Amino acid sequence: MKEAFWSVAFIVAGIVGLAFLILAQNLTSTDQQNYYLAKEVTTAAMLDAVDMPYYRYSGNVRIISEKFVENFARRWAESADRLGSYEIDIYDIIELPPKVSIRILGRAESFGSLDEFQVKNRLDMIIERKYNYRSYE
Repeated sequence: MKEAFWSVAFIVAGIVGLAFLILAQNLTSTDQQNYYLAKEVTTAAMLDAVDMPYYRYSGNVRIISEKFVENFARRWAESADRLGSYEIDIYDIIELPPKVSIRILGRAESFGSLDEFQVKNRLDMIIERKYNYRSYE
């Protein structure tokens, strides 16, 4: 009888260990996916929101905040996980020089609806350029 209890204890310990590994893997992959998705979407939305007539006229890069928010929301909706739920806070947009601060709160479920964890990502992004464009007329 003693050996039977040991075998049951090993099986239960194995199941608990596998559950912990699956939970940890789900949290880390969700965090990585959200971070890289936010980075790519923010970069693309900022480049789409550059005010080209202003850049051609003055040589300074400026973004249009309404256009950025529209592009970011569209790109995030197209690329994000359909089953996940996200809360996106765009809490700082500076048009000149272009800077954006974003916080994304994603929810990761481990085993159905038993456990739910919040994954927070914060991203600050600016547009830089190497050369100063001057129009010599």
